[in-house]
Amino acid sequence: MRREHYLAQITRHFAIHPVVALLGPRQCGKTTLARMYSEELSDIPVVRFDLEDPTDLAALAEPKLALQDLRGLVIIDEVQRLPELFPILRVLVDRPGNPARFLILGSASRDLIRQSSETLAGRIGHLELTPFQLTEAGAPALRTLWARGGFPPAFLAPNEAHSYQWRKDYVATFLERDLPALGIGIPPQSLRRFWMMLAHYHGQLLNFSELGRSFGAADTTIRSYLDILEATFMVRLLQPWHENVGKRQVKAPKLFFRDPGLLHTLLGISDLDALLHHPKLGSSWEGFALEETLRALGVDREDAWFWATHAGAELDLLVTSGGRRLGFEIKYTASPRLTKSMRSAMDTLHLDRLVVIYPGERQLALTEQIQAIGLADLVKKAGEFA
Repeated sequence: MRREHYLAQITRHFAIHPVVALLGPRQCGKTTLARMYSEELSDIPVVRFDLEDPTDLAALAEPKLALQDLRGLVIIDEVQRLPELFPILRVLVDRPGNPARFLILGSASRDLIRQSSETLAGRIGHLELTPFQLTEAGAPALRTLWARGGFPPAFLAPNEAHSYQWRKDYVATFLERDLPALGIGIPPQSLRRFWMMLAHYHGQLLNFSELGRSFGAADTTIRSYLDILEATFMVRLLQPWHENVGKRQVKAPKLFFRDPGLLHTLLGISDLDALLHHPKLGSSWEGFALEETLRALGVDREDAWFWATHAGAELDLLVTSGGRRLGFEIKYTASPRLTKSMRSAMDTLHLDRLVVIYPGERQLALTEQIQAIGLADLVKKAGEFA
């Protein structure tokens, strides 16, 4: 599957910066996308380094010496394994008549961005690559994407059993190799138990103290583990919005697994039929629709919130964009209805528009400013909401 949107974004970033960082979870297609981009550059040389390959890692033992004579496009995969490269890249791209551009790929976001921002300020553009999105898979594949998730090997697997097995293997590799390498120094079996506990918190408020007691760890330890899971694109911590009103408002964040396929694997949900009969059906749909909505709207992490009061009023997603406030309620129902909570959110938060996202196909006006729209239609018409 050619991901034209991302290929165009790489081109736009290179028009401004000599370095482009392509960030995303493991196996989401970064290496394939980089190869597709390089194949379009028939008139310039392309050199690749994979820092998980011992030979390539050894070749960069003296990075400046190895890179200074290269021309054209230089692709460096899993760059977070060699953070000392960043100051070298700054020196290289600042040379008069710099003959090279660097496309760096990484599977960790926050630390990588902080390191590159400090040393490559003004020289680097960042692009987050997600697993397949609904805009790429198409509306007919919505249920498959929801059940299997968007990781290419899982989504494109020939059958449900192969998809489920790939995701089980991915979880095992992530727990046994990737997380220990990022600083979580506890046995893989304990990590698996922790991750499965988190799966049951999907779509719920996080109580760090309760989670710490259940896992037998301090609050600060739990927070640090969640920071790493968020930095590796596994989970999203949706922060609460606080309006200046007299109501007691919720202050804890909500946790969502970013890929529904991995969530379903941790919950033991092997296929769509099992999902449709599972108690977590509603929260699974909420996480899937939330992630697809944020991707379609191109919303940054800092502009996405939820809102809730202790009296029961709530809003699943609040997006602040261009001075506007857009509200989204996510319901797994065939017949969305106007609720008291929606009216409360509309009035209290002074929303410009409130949209109820549901699995159907019809667009329904619930009031002049509140409408229901199917997820596939919302993604297709995202420009109307941006």
